Amino acid sequence: MHHPDGKSTTLRRLALVLLSSLTLSACSGGGDSSSAELAGARGKAGALLAYEHQLTLSLPADLVSARLTATREACENAQFGACNVLRIENGKYRSQVIVRIVPDGVEPLVKLASQGAQLAERVTTAEDLADAVADVQRQQERLKAQQKRLDELAARRDITVGDLIALSKEQAAIENDLQALAQAAAGQQRRLDTNRLTLNFEPTDSSEGMSNLRQAFSNILGNLADGTASAVEKISHALPFVILAFPLALIWVWLWRKFVRRRS
Repeated sequence: MHHPDGKSTTLRRLALVLLSSLTLSACSGGGDSSSAELAGARGKAGALLAYEHQLTLSLPADLVSARLTATREACENAQFGACNVLRIENGKYRSQVIVRIVPDGVEPLVKLASQGAQLAERVTTAEDLADAVADVQRQQERLKAQQKRLDELAARRDITVGDLIALSKEQAAIENDLQALAQAAAGQQRRLDTNRLTLNFEPTDSSEGMSNLRQAFSNILGNLADGTASAVEKISHALPFVILAFPLALIWVWLWRKFVRRRS
């Protein structure tokens, strides 16, 4: 015999698993440490990987501006190696600075930024650029081969003025394409040589509010699972009565009509 409690437990577990996959919880405990640690990353064994790090730091609201300013200045002054500020935002509930820095500079910059803060979340991702790099290289080789053939044609003595003008236009187009590809290759190399680092600063009271919000969503899904299990249980209990009541209702309607006809 299947117990209704088993249904409720199963549905509740499924709901909680779904919640954990959709809601990012803290990747590392906040603890009482005064700074977070995160080492930069490089692709190994010939891998062409572009690394990105994202940290969320919780700290008292009156320290946010100071940490944000110190992080920006350290990057702009190349205190820990080549670094460029990509974005900076100072808001009431959330402040953010995004930089691109050499791998060796990630760890000291994170330590500087996280002084007096607690690590709420840490995410590191890597994008494989091998295919993109190979594609750019193939296009460059193809265009350089075309450029060489056009140069050979332009050097011929029997070429006409019209053909020379057409060749010049083709050469200019190829040169523009090569410059665009060179910029793309430089961007790819920059992503391979540096790490993108996103630092989110959240006031402590804001972090507590987000924690309460996550708890509220957890309760909603838990209550939904319990309610669904309860509804399924009640429907399963009432179904036999519905099946029996239907033919009884038909009989009652038939008898009532027969009674009305006799009185008429």
